[in-house]
This record gives sequence, C-alpha cells and structure tokens, in this order.
Amino acid sequence: MKVVRKAEERGHAKFDWLDSHHTFSFGEYYDPEHMQWGPLRVMNDDLIAGGGGFPTHPHRDMEIFSYVTEGALAHKDSTGTSSQIYPGRVQLMGAGTGIYHSEFNPSETETTRLLQIWIQPERPGLEPSYQEEDYDPADRQNKWLTLVAPVDEPSVLDVRQDVRIYNTVLNEAGALELPNSEGRKGWLQVVNGNLTVGDVVLKRGDGLALEDESAQEIVTSSSAELLYFDLPR
Repeated sequence: MKVVRKAEERGHAKFDWLDSHHTFSFGEYYDPEHMQWGPLRVMNDDLIAGGGGFPTHPHRDMEIFSYVTEGALAHKDSTGTSSQIYPGRVQLMGAGTGIYHSEFNPSETETTRLLQIWIQPERPGLEPSYQEEDYDPADRQNKWLTLVAPVDEPSVLDVRQDVRIYNTVLNEAGALELPNSEGRKGWLQVVNGNLTVGDVVLKRGDGLALEDESAQEIVTSSSAELLYFDLPR
C-alpha cells in the first residue's frame, strides 16, 4: 500500500514569527483521517522568523526529534541542557514523565527551518532524556545514513521505540533504493526536491505512507533531501 500525503493538503498555522505545516493533526488542526502513522505522531515543517520561537512549555511521553535544514535552533530544557542545533547536528529529547523546554531562532535576521517530529515511545512513564550529535553530511550523499535507531543498533541517536530514521541527499539525476516495508510501516518525507518512487511523483513537503511494500527505486532529476521512517505496525 502506498498513499501520498500532499504538501498543499497539510494543516497550516501562521503567526507573526511562525509558519508551520502539519502532516498530522496538531494543535488547532484536527483531521481524523490524518492522526498518525504507526508511532509517528507529529511531522511539523516549521519556518521560524528571526528572533521568534517557542517559550518554555511542557511535554511528556514523546520522543521528540528535531531536524534543522536552514539556520539554527537555540534549545533550553529543564534537564539543564542549553545548546544550538543546526544542519549537520540532530537532537532527540525524551519527554518521558515530563520535561519543560524552549526553542528559539538565535538570529534576528535569518529564518530557521526545521522538521519537528514526535514518536510515541515504547511505553509511557520513561525517564526524561536528551541527546544531540553531529554527523558528517558526506555520510548521507546518495546513500542512507541512520540518524535514529533503537539503543542496540548503530546510529547517531538512540530512540526508545522500534523505529529507525534514515536520511539521504541525492545528487542531480540520482537513484537510490527505498527500503522495503514488508511486515512494517514506512513513511518517506520529502524535505527538499522532486522525485519519483515507482509511479508516484513527489515534491517538497510531500509524504508517502507505505505498508507491506517491497523495495522500490527512488529516482530524481534534481537534488533531493529525504527522511525515511521504518515503523512498526
């Protein structure tokens, strides 16, 4: 099964400093047909204007993955962590039994773009946790780099769920095999670029839900940046 979630059909929220598109129901946007895909609960594509950001607020029982593609994101939380995330550095915060954090664009003039991704953990009531790590962008050129995986598997960050997040940047006229989702669910998110998966044409902001699909070829005629989520049913 393959189902396209078109970028222009996502939920949309716009404020003075935030322009956000919601793949799944979030905040004031509610669509019972788009609540989540497996444990993938939130996929927000956020543009944060210079100087803008989210003031301190709580979360619990979510693994929250931040993927910055433009600019930077200044983070502070109740574990005492204070840092900045930027392209080439990823962050995973385990809200667990409860955590408070804030996120701001540290630049007064440049826009920050990030994908804010929430994954339901293996069980509620876990201890709050925080990870951030750099990775070498060369390791994702025309191949999959494992950004997130369960603790006993090699990856940049460890998640407390049977989930893997892969990342790639395809060069112009590139091709790469999309992992199979046999016995699983999958989600392909187009961060940037245009491509085809089999007979499906995708563009920036589109998502592709998969279930019980064999491996297929991704083909692009221009550079494309992608995230792929391997998910349990």
